[in-house]
Formats: sequence, structure tokens, C-alpha cells
Amino acid sequence: MSKLNKILKTPLRISIATLLIGMVARILNWPYAFYIIITSFILIGVLYTIRFNKKENKQTVDYIKMILVAFWTTNGVLKLLDFPYTLFFQVVTAFTFIAWFVMEGTAYFMDDDRKAKNTHVQIIWNVLLVIGILSIIAGSLLNILHWEYAIHLLSAGITVITGYVLKDLFIPQKTDDKDPHNNNGEFQV
Repeated sequence: MSKLNKILKTPLRISIATLLIGMVARILNWPYAFYIIITSFILIGVLYTIRFNKKENKQTVDYIKMILVAFWTTNGVLKLLDFPYTLFFQVVTAFTFIAWFVMEGTAYFMDDDRKAKNTHVQIIWNVLLVIGILSIIAGSLLNILHWEYAIHLLSAGITVITGYVLKDLFIPQKTDDKDPHNNNGEFQV
């Protein structure tokens, strides 16, 4: 399955964006944040499992990503339900993320020819992604230290990441006109 024809890409991105919105809502103590987050975690887990099962040629990195998503979403649900023994899930998530990053991390953003495909606009969006991630990390650490604007920094970082995810949903990607069955990578029922 090529990167352009991944099934359930749009529902997964919507679920991730909803999860991020739920996290911002939880930070800001808005009502129903708990339900938004738990529903998003469950949807991500189910949708990615369907996507994994529909894939024909599974490689080692695919199994690593499936384990990563399964343990990450399970950890999220258990943490929301105040389950005290989630360290195992966090450790497995961390190790599988490291394994994925070593095996595919930087190559994920390259063409099949292993040439960078980023345009200037994509580079700007990637810089915004890095700034958003750093804002989340810094905001989290500063919140632990009870600094004054930590929540603002954390909320801004999550908002930037949400914008990055939603950008891929609403900005059309260049399609390959050679494939007459190109259905934008969605799983048709």
C-alpha cells in the first residue's frame, strides 16, 4: 500500500485532531473534555486496527506501529479512568516509538527515491509542527514548576499541532492522475 493510498486516513486525522481539542478542553477545564478524549482514543485504536488488518503486505515496521498505537491508546484510556498501573503501557509505547523512529522516522517525510519532497510551504508547516511540539514540552515542564504562563504555552502548542493535523484534512494534496482508481486513500464500504 503506497503512502497515497492508506485507508481511513481522513477519519484517523479527524480523531487525532479531536483528541488534541479534547486535551485543550481538559487543560482549560471545559465540560465533556473527558468524553471527547476517551472517545478519540478508542476511535484511534479501532480505526488503526482496521487499517492494519486491511494492509496486505505487512512489514516489521507495520507491526511496530500497530503495537505503538495499541499501547498508546490503551494507556490513554487507562490514565483517564485513573488506573494506577500504567507504567508498563508507557514503557512499551516509548520503546516502540523509538523503534519506529529509528526504522522509519525521517524516511517517512521522503519520496520513494529517498529524496526530500518538502516545498517551502511544507518546510514552514514542519517548522510550526516543531514549534508546537516544543511548546507542549516546555508548557508541560513549566506547569510542573508552577510558572505563570505555562498553561498558555501548553494550550498554544496543542492548538498549533491541531492546526497542523487539520491542515492536512482541508488542503487538497497533489494527486497522481495516472491511477484512475485513486479514491484519496479512503476505505470504501
